[in-house]
Amino acid sequence: MSRTACNNRGITIVEVLITLFLTAVGILALLSMQPTSWSAAGRSDFMGRAAGILQSELERSELWIMNPNNAFATACDATGRNLFVGGPCTRTINASSQAAPQAGDVPYTVATTVTPLAGATNAWTVRVQVTWPGNTRGITESTIVSRQEYFRQ
Repeated sequence: MSRTACNNRGITIVEVLITLFLTAVGILALLSMQPTSWSAAGRSDFMGRAAGILQSELERSELWIMNPNNAFATACDATGRNLFVGGPCTRTINASSQAAPQAGDVPYTVATTVTPLAGATNAWTVRVQVTWPGNTRGITESTIVSRQEYFRQ
């Protein structure tokens, strides 16, 4: 048998304290990021809902214009069913898509502007802007739409 000295002492108290200190620093670093992550999650929720409302408003306006049987309104319509050339026409849509606000609903403001396309007949530019409380800039998108005989109903 060899008479070599073996170190069988185990973990010392200094090593345990260093490990606890490093673990505590890591946990505190993660906890400091928590408010930022909640804020980012809230912003992305608002923007995701606004993007859905924006897309549906653009499609609704596009389908209205493409049908030659639909006439433009002479003024902004509170229901938003008829399009008005000029504007913008502003209306409020709840995130739940219900007429009456539900618990936890957020009112989104939708401003739709329809303008004739310069140099073209039977073509219009539709611009939709969606804003929500706490964000007056919101998101905006526009498209060019023309009348289509195949959409006549």
